[in-house]
Amino acid sequence: MSDSTHAEEDLAGILTRELWARIRSQAPTKVRPRKAATLILLDRSGPQVRLLMGKRHAAHAFMPGVYVFPGGGVEPGDRQMAIAGALDPVTEAKLVACLDKGGSPAGARALALAAIRETFEETGLALGASDYGVPEGAPEGAWSDFAALGVFPMLEDLHFIGRAITPPRMKKRFDAFFFAAEASAIAAKVEGIVGETSELVELVWVTIEEAQSLGMPLITQIILKELDRRLRAGMSRFLPVPIYRAGRKGWLRLEV
Repeated sequence: MSDSTHAEEDLAGILTRELWARIRSQAPTKVRPRKAATLILLDRSGPQVRLLMGKRHAAHAFMPGVYVFPGGGVEPGDRQMAIAGALDPVTEAKLVACLDKGGSPAGARALALAAIRETFEETGLALGASDYGVPEGAPEGAWSDFAALGVFPMLEDLHFIGRAITPPRMKKRFDAFFFAAEASAIAAKVEGIVGETSELVELVWVTIEEAQSLGMPLITQIILKELDRRLRAGMSRFLPVPIYRAGRKGWLRLEV
């Protein structure tokens, strides 16, 4: 990993200016960040790329009423689900480089599968291939429901576009990995998942410009800006992936 310098907007500086004083004023905690994964779906069928975002229920204790990308914590079953296509080698290598000492391709795969599972749980959208039959031995819970649709998750088209680690002193901390995938990878859909009593009460397809006008966490705004840069640069897997984490005096933007 290396420090990055860009002529473009200083995104780490934005985080530091907006949040650092408030975070430093809080008492230290011993909370360790939980591995999490998020998926940004891209719809390229029109003149502009559109992204899928969901509005969180206003009653949530964590980030109520804001727009986010589907995502959540990695679960044990994410290491067990059968797949139809493996991660691209470049993507896998970048993910492994981000993991703790001893990180492995299995850990990278679990992150990617968590992003697909969380998207399915929160939106009812199943990404993968529907021409290989029904996956056998799916873990209980969401993966079992996913498999019942006759869909195998496919990882080969996922792009790793960013990582953000919640700073110390926060009561909830995540080590979040952000992925992107094409909406054309949606193989099946379960209706009735999103609604007024669900985790996400609304789904919207918006351009990046439209998304910036929605109420969303600051880190989500930063990831949107990173995605915009990546799209303009061609979405190559060889592009450096930004990593946001707290330093001694503010946020750092590193690259892998």
